[in-house]
Amino acid sequence: MLDSSSFLNLQRVLSLKLNPDRDVDRIHGNGINTIDIEAVEGRYMLSGGADGVIVIYDLENYSRKLQYTCKAVCTVGRSSRYVHKFSVETVQWYPYDTGMFVSSSFDKTMKVWDTETLKPAEVFEFEGNVYSHHLSPIARKHSLIAVGTTDPKIQLCDLKSGSRIHVLQGHRAEILSVRWSPRYDHILATASADSKVKVWDVRRASGSLFTLDQHNGDKSKASSEAVNTAHNGRVNGLCFTGDGLYLLTTGTDDRMRLWNSATGENTLVNYGKVCNESRKRLQFTVSRGCSPEFVFVPCGSSVAVYALHTGELVTMLRGHYNNVDCCEFHPDYQELYTGGKDCNILAWVPAPRAPDVEEESKSANQAAADQSSVNPAFQDAWSSDED
Repeated sequence: MLDSSSFLNLQRVLSLKLNPDRDVDRIHGNGINTIDIEAVEGRYMLSGGADGVIVIYDLENYSRKLQYTCKAVCTVGRSSRYVHKFSVETVQWYPYDTGMFVSSSFDKTMKVWDTETLKPAEVFEFEGNVYSHHLSPIARKHSLIAVGTTDPKIQLCDLKSGSRIHVLQGHRAEILSVRWSPRYDHILATASADSKVKVWDVRRASGSLFTLDQHNGDKSKASSEAVNTAHNGRVNGLCFTGDGLYLLTTGTDDRMRLWNSATGENTLVNYGKVCNESRKRLQFTVSRGCSPEFVFVPCGSSVAVYALHTGELVTMLRGHYNNVDCCEFHPDYQELYTGGKDCNILAWVPAPRAPDVEEESKSANQAAADQSSVNPAFQDAWSSDED
């Protein structure tokens, strides 16, 4: 049985549409590669562009008017001496505090920024382009940043000491995406151009826990070169589900696969052709707070929305004028933000819900008392815990 909150969230996700009343300040002069919404307040969004520029937006609607613009509150622009020299590939807020964020770039650096001063507190330098980095969303015992570069070795950098403390060896080509599990703070997934996805326990000095195998060990289905591969092409996208029980991967074989993250088993959900021509990391996302869950994947100038467990293509979100490069789900309001090569960030918002006949017949007092009629985004955290 779905609880009322989860069902309302599901309805909201299914009704997502481009919001003509909400704009996001247009600051980037080049394509937008990456966006991230902080989890502390759910209020501030980062974006990183192909021009090296980083922007912070305030998503709050202060005007209380229907039509408003999410304002850029600060920018690390081309005129800043600290700006990345080349394309910014990943931006991420520090999970517990909006006073810090991390960016990485094709200028072979990863920078840890002080949000107040917009100056780097730490700069890590690498041998090659940095495709992806990720801080654990839940870790309290470590402050490791996993980093994927043109080097087949995954680098683990310690935020506290400012040093590179460990490398994970096993891949044979560049590392296009890295993701920590949102369930276990020591579990890391990595995706490479060698067609493989490896899952690691970073507490162990030895190799990976397992390598994902699209054929689930059936040697008769795999050619000798395809044994223990996740895709028949470069693997450039990784995303855990919100509960960490499943891992999604995307590859340049135009396939998306869903894996049991504990066993590494391919669930064999068929999403059909999932177009993917990206030479770099593909930033896609999964809904949270609703059941069933949905996957949002950039597909040309649209965003494809798939049902996670059935593989059904639910809808295509169209609004960008050029390729979509990234998308980020806002779980507090079941909203989606997307960035693209057209230099725009678009907001996709649930359509207002028309009242049911039954609801209209309720008295105002009953409606106020009925928790299921309250938008879950505005429910306090305690009311749902009461017996």
